[in-house]
Amino acid sequence: MRHALALHAPVPEMRAAQAFARWYEHLNPAGLLYNLYLHRHLLRQLTRRDIESRYRGSSLGLLWALVTPLLLLAIYTFVFSVIFQARWQQGGSVDRVDFAITLFAGLIAFGVFTECVNRAPLLITGNPNYVKRVVFPLEVLPVTVLGSALFHALISMGVLVAGLLAVRHTLPATILLLPVAALPLVALSLGTAWFLASLGVYLRDTANAVSLVTQMLFFLTPLFYPIEAVPAAFRPLLWINPLSAVVDGFRRVAVFGQPLAWLPWAAVTAVSLAMLLLGYAWFMKTKIGFANVI
Repeated sequence: MRHALALHAPVPEMRAAQAFARWYEHLNPAGLLYNLYLHRHLLRQLTRRDIESRYRGSSLGLLWALVTPLLLLAIYTFVFSVIFQARWQQGGSVDRVDFAITLFAGLIAFGVFTECVNRAPLLITGNPNYVKRVVFPLEVLPVTVLGSALFHALISMGVLVAGLLAVRHTLPATILLLPVAALPLVALSLGTAWFLASLGVYLRDTANAVSLVTQMLFFLTPLFYPIEAVPAAFRPLLWINPLSAVVDGFRRVAVFGQPLAWLPWAAVTAVSLAMLLLGYAWFMKTKIGFANVI
């Protein structure tokens, strides 16, 4: 009898294989996409609700989505181009209007990432009713935040296009590559949001730490300066930041009329897709314990 039980007991190799199979299930890109496709209607409803709730009760409503980036752009432009006398060296110095356009393009990309990661740590703890519903797919919550961030980015892109037409009376043909340039941004933002949303449940200091890191990234990402202006010895440190390549890609195709730097784009896209899959797998494996913590 004891011998029969020993034969049927799971050996370490079998346990490792089962654990790997469970991880592989979540690391499979096809499974990720299929899961999001199954919940597409829920994603649409939650994203719309998230956008509407932000402006519900305000007098200007959705106009705040247009007013806010314009006001911030005016302040940043004044501080960096008037007070600090910053100039964007891209084939020579440019005037303040071109500086504002160049700055705005980088802020659009940076804003998508920061909105996702700043809101992620409180997504699950801020919605305890969803956690208690066994059938509710919690993994859609970070996607909803990404959808809201992309909605506001599209509005800002409309402002950028209007500015380019007003100043240069034309648009660069490379602006058609903008969806390609945005691919690593979407993957990086969503993967990081999945990871932080789960981590925020088990480690409540995550939100404070993320807020500090994003403030540091605000200055360590080449938003107000070209990366060529950084001393050569420090440039590799900036390129470690994946947002550097993302922001550079946005400016190239939307403002400078240049093609993407394909080697940095391929590198940051590979890193971002890996972060997407790992963040999703981490969230799916750890969400089982959310109800026990909240």
